[in-house]
Amino acid sequence: MDITIDKHSGFCFGVEFAIQMAEDELENEEILYCLGDIVHNDMEVERLYHKGLRIISYDDLKNIRDSKVLIRAHGEPPETYKIALENNLEIIDASCPVVLKLQNRIRDAFEQVEKSDGQLVIYGKEGHAEIVGLNGQTRNKAIVVSSDADLDKIDFSKPVTLFSQTTKSTEGFYTITQKIREKIVEKGHDNNEEMFNSHDSICRQVSNRAPNLNDFSEQHDIILFVSSRKSSNGKALFEICRQKNPKSYFVESELDISPSWFQPQDSIGICGATSTPMWLMERVKDRIQSLAN
Repeated sequence: MDITIDKHSGFCFGVEFAIQMAEDELENEEILYCLGDIVHNDMEVERLYHKGLRIISYDDLKNIRDSKVLIRAHGEPPETYKIALENNLEIIDASCPVVLKLQNRIRDAFEQVEKSDGQLVIYGKEGHAEIVGLNGQTRNKAIVVSSDADLDKIDFSKPVTLFSQTTKSTEGFYTITQKIREKIVEKGHDNNEEMFNSHDSICRQVSNRAPNLNDFSEQHDIILFVSSRKSSNGKALFEICRQKNPKSYFVESELDISPSWFQPQDSIGICGATSTPMWLMERVKDRIQSLAN
């Protein structure tokens, strides 16, 4: 039985950076607060809990004073930093550099949009932590769209500037882009930069996972996809595996594995989401090896 862990799976740079910052702080602190789950993986959150990381909500943040608070990779809106200043909180900022750069781009673009009576649109998931931070740069005036149905929020008689949440699919972004172009033309306007500016702001480290998983899934008889069920990224990437390889199984940990899935001659591929720690995929591999033995 051959077992391989996908070398492209596991934490993206932003998540890895945030977790390393948390662990560095916890070497000298008994408790470190984190605004929201540091990563969408319960087992990794639990591991860090035992080191002293405590997850707090926005309501909690308003009542905490004179403490350290970690900002996770998703980034935060200006309001969070304002509260921190008022409550004498020391911010440990682990915002992903890619997200921070996008926040700056959106803030600058919004200033121009306001002058031209235009609209700033973000392709992303309403309520997602990254979207909260991005929309905060526009004083929550951006229009968030995730599907064709959301396009009704846009006034196509006015100029549109489009960005994307960094973790959305490239295919989805360009589909939405084309839909907006078509609707602008339907309104009788020319398809030019005065009416529509589209900015592909998707993180390639994340978007490249899809083609990599396509290839990886075809190379093995069986795929074990390791992810928390709360991870939207995990759900999307698992579907890519399942489409390429019907013998793909979604597991949250080694405890979900069934011996009936495997034959001695099988080639088994283990992969995961951008929120899946490598140590968890290693644990899944160890479990399969113990079953084989």
